[in-house]
Amino acid sequence: MIREYLQMTFRNQDGKNVTISVNDPKEDLTEEDIETVMDEIIDRNIFMSPGGELKSKVAARMISRETSTVVEY
Repeated sequence: MIREYLQMTFRNQDGKNVTISVNDPKEDLTEEDIETVMDEIIDRNIFMSPGGELKSKVAARMISRETSTVVEY
């Protein structure tokens, strides 16, 4: 089974990185779509981290993971 993730990393008030992952993102997401969502998360202060508000964007990655069951009981 192959799973896709959109991983968005932000920097918070304390200067630490905070990562938000979205399972099974739309296949046709563009760089502009992701930038817009990340800006919206920061502008609307949607998420709070232990180190305070999210203040800036660090990175966005699309990750694919393939899982194969070797043994199942």
